[in-house]
Amino acid sequence: MKSSILKEKSFSFALRIVKLSQFLQKDCKEFVLSKQLLRSGTSVGANTREAFNGESTKDFIHKLSIAQKETDETLYWIELLFAAHYINQIQFDSINADAIEMIKLLKSSILKSKTKAIHNT
Repeated sequence: MKSSILKEKSFSFALRIVKLSQFLQKDCKEFVLSKQLLRSGTSVGANTREAFNGESTKDFIHKLSIAQKETDETLYWIELLFAAHYINQIQFDSINADAIEMIKLLKSSILKSKTKAIHNT
């Protein structure tokens, strides 16, 4: 498997989301928001992984764009969990920083791929 910072970061992010979801369900007895968080947060890594198996540059960009949208949705659930007092400031700051880093990495990869595609036509 080809090594990629984007693949590694998205996998690590998904793993953090899984652990946060487990914490929310076990310790906080929160089941609805944690499932939404789990779905969107793990989708980031899945779509990123799919992107690397894309059939074209356009497909690659499309899958990364979906991953970016899923990361933004995950940010929403993180913000909501914090506002509802399910996670504390330290937990929020840490996972929020990871989500923002993911969005930046995805945006950068999308822009680089679009620029490369324009120059190759």
